[in-house]
Amino acid sequence: MIGAWLAVVAGAAAGCTPGGPTRPPPVDPSDAPHSALADEDVYKPSYGKPELQKALIAERGLEATGERRVAELLAQQAGAAPGASGAASGGPSGVAPSVVIDDQLRVAEADLAVRRRFIATLEACEASGRLCPPRLDDPPWPFDPDPDQPAPPPMTAALRFDLDSWRGLASELHGRACACRSLACVDSVGVAIDQLETRPMPEVQGDDAATLSITRARECLFRLRGKAPLPAAPAPEE
Repeated sequence: MIGAWLAVVAGAAAGCTPGGPTRPPPVDPSDAPHSALADEDVYKPSYGKPELQKALIAERGLEATGERRVAELLAQQAGAAPGASGAASGGPSGVAPSVVIDDQLRVAEADLAVRRRFIATLEACEASGRLCPPRLDDPPWPFDPDPDQPAPPPMTAALRFDLDSWRGLASELHGRACACRSLACVDSVGVAIDQLETRPMPEVQGDDAATLSITRARECLFRLRGKAPLPAAPAPEE
């Protein structure tokens, strides 16, 4: 019995012996077992490296603009602080200038943080092919959710909620979520997903393709909020 057991073990390990067949490691992420990779790691965008590099240049320029805006508001905040020389006593609507500036600064800092996380995803995409957003443009998104006056999100895909339209909607939500560069966009796309996810007909709610798109959309929003770690920017070449 011991001899038979040893024969079975030897047969199972044949691939590890010098004379047995070996399987080379995967050279491309798509060659690895699906269970070994997160879904966003195997997403293949339609754009190439030239378009990605162009987008990175543009986004870094906008990041610098955001940094200057934050610096300007910090200077204004210091000047409008109580007791500061020359500080005004109130704004046109009776709101203290310091309160207005504080609100503007919070928005500017939050938007700058989101844009920096978006840039980090582009850098990860460029360096390793991971975390690539479906689109590089910044699509207009005039959606300000108001619980007192509900309105449907301004989607391009048809709001029919049969199988084909739900797949199209889910894909569009994935693209819009991953393209956000501001906290308002992150918040409102999240609301849109919550509104639309419950509306497909029961027989298509569990569609794998649509579910994967929605999952990827939520993952993007999670990262852009800073709720998930992002890979560090690649070290500059010496």
